[in-house]
Amino acid sequence: MVMIKNNEKFDVSIINYGINNLKSVSMAFQKIGKTYKIIEKPEEVLFAKSLILPGIGAFGDGMKGLKKRGLIEPIKQKINEGTPMLGICLGMQMLFTESEEFGLYDGLNLISGRVIPFKKPKEVNLKGYKVPHMGWNELKKPYDGIKNFESSWNGTLLADINEKIDVYFVHSYYPIPKNKENILATTTYGNQEFCAVVKKENVCGTQFHPEKSGNVGIQILKKFCELNNI
Repeated sequence: MVMIKNNEKFDVSIINYGINNLKSVSMAFQKIGKTYKIIEKPEEVLFAKSLILPGIGAFGDGMKGLKKRGLIEPIKQKINEGTPMLGICLGMQMLFTESEEFGLYDGLNLISGRVIPFKKPKEVNLKGYKVPHMGWNELKKPYDGIKNFESSWNGTLLADINEKIDVYFVHSYYPIPKNKENILATTTYGNQEFCAVVKKENVCGTQFHPEKSGNVGIQILKKFCELNNI
């Protein structure tokens, strides 16, 4: 166990592993009146009130950055203790078991599932379809072919927003959760429906960038804080 020397707790602790979009995420939490700290040491993770794992770039590089800083086990310890955690874009993907991006890489395995690539443009053959997926797409409630889960957003970070509202995506890969109950919202790009928001107990993630999604993104971050008494 790492000894904690600092007596001050910030509302959110934003994990730096070398390839993050730290500034925009930090400014978003500052906008909603939350104190934040950029952290990159094991003891800082263990001391955190809540954890934010943002990210851009490749899955393997992200996991190497966490491993290099000795952050993987402290993160898992905090999750086991019930600390709330939000993964954003690549940060959401690293919550999963593994990724196929440029090889096969192990993730944090906080949520069972695999990260896979979008189909190539020649496979989809749709006008305007490109990879990476960059742009605004609407969030939808999961549908199992029998019923809509009309109450599925109650008590979650999506509770205060309307279905089919647009949020901003930038990515070439997306996760497939092993357990469909972990899928909180989906969206569709190039006729490929995929998980856009995931949740498992105290861990949640957004494939889109809430910090770049205008007022709706700010509302989602506010709800994350509200639900976790931050």
